[in-house]
Amino acid sequence: MAVNNNRSLRIARMNPAIKRTFEEQNRAAFDPAFRAEISGDWRRYSRLDSDGGLIGGLRNTTVSGSVGVSGKLPTGTEVGLFAGGSESDDSPGDARLGQSDAGLTVSQSLLQGLGAAPNLVELRQARLDTRLSEHELRAFAESLVAEVENTFWDYRLARRSTEIVRESMRLAERQLEDVRRRIAAGGLAETELAAAMAEVALRREALINADSLLASLRIRFLRLVRPAALKEPSREILPRERPAAPGAAADSLSEHVAVALKQRPDLAQAALLLQRDELELVKTRNGMLPRMDLFVSLGKTGYAESFSSSVEKLGRDTGETTVGLVFSTPIGNREAGARHARALFSREQRRESILNMEDLVRVDVASAHIEVGRSSQQVEATAATQRFQEEKLRAETAKFDVGHSTALLVAQAQRDLLVSQVAAEQAAAAQMKAMTKLFLMDGSLLDRRGISVSATEPGGSDGNRGGSR
Repeated sequence: MAVNNNRSLRIARMNPAIKRTFEEQNRAAFDPAFRAEISGDWRRYSRLDSDGGLIGGLRNTTVSGSVGVSGKLPTGTEVGLFAGGSESDDSPGDARLGQSDAGLTVSQSLLQGLGAAPNLVELRQARLDTRLSEHELRAFAESLVAEVENTFWDYRLARRSTEIVRESMRLAERQLEDVRRRIAAGGLAETELAAAMAEVALRREALINADSLLASLRIRFLRLVRPAALKEPSREILPRERPAAPGAAADSLSEHVAVALKQRPDLAQAALLLQRDELELVKTRNGMLPRMDLFVSLGKTGYAESFSSSVEKLGRDTGETTVGLVFSTPIGNREAGARHARALFSREQRRESILNMEDLVRVDVASAHIEVGRSSQQVEATAATQRFQEEKLRAETAKFDVGHSTALLVAQAQRDLLVSQVAAEQAAAAQMKAMTKLFLMDGSLLDRRGISVSATEPGGSDGNRGGSR
């Protein structure tokens, strides 16, 4: 229910889809671009004739246009194709001229920007960022599942504690009535009444606190698994799950550590960040090179009395070829050097942080594994304590019935039994929570629960909103 309904998880599901848009944005750098242009020019002018006289009233009309496609390849090559032409009409005299052009331009990086590696760095980093967000989503989902389980066991414990306290209050009230009857019959001194009344008051105080905690946990649990139910104040949650039998076993510590080193989302994220740093080094190392580009331009031109006729003569008598090199470099190149040095330090820092994180993972898993063992033993110990306290209360009640004990001692025995009952329930809940934490620490919680969580697809639909197998 939480995987399907929790609002925080719905928000987190959108992050991978958002990151994926950056992939498309960086891929667009290699998309070809189409360009088209058309223009017209109308002029009125004057000129001098061969005798130095002024000729006025001249007009020129020119219409020109061009189309082209250009693009950049991952190899550092820029390619452009273009075609165009114009038609000009001079009057008076009706002198007409048509011109058509077509050409190819190629520019190739020879130093900085050469090859696919430096040109694809940002796209590959964007892909890593998407994978990072997917691991972040998994980590968030694992934390949510752990929180739901822990809150469930806390809520169940609160319900059981409330039931135990309520039953103990009824027992204390019955004990109080019994004391009153026996005092009225002369079988007990009136001093016994205070202890019985104090015990009832203590039970009532404990019940108030237990009810308050139960109400708070109910709200917290509903927000996690079914936020819409928060609008229904009367809705009650009846937990059916019971803690596993004492001694619910975990695997060996070495097995849990091996799983953690393989599946922990934070370790996976750190490894991806190291790959990102490696890509950054590729970019900064390339940025330290000078810029030198080879360019080639090939063109053909045709002339005639009209544009259509000039196309037929395109390239017959004219042609143009341009080849050249462009070289540039900042003197000293300190900015690029500083960026490269920073990238080197960042990579080494990331490597050290991964080793440190692995040590912390081992500590986390070992601590959780120890807690599982302790909580299992605690379940057995509290169960034995509860049995002994029940025997103690029966013995004290029997002694009270024959006048060999006091109401105060009976009340103390009842209180000790209450404490042992609550402690037994707390130990059972703590054992289940310890198992949950161990599975959270080794990164296997979702797999063990049969839960998968996928990102929200663009448009708002969930490809696989998650569920249990």
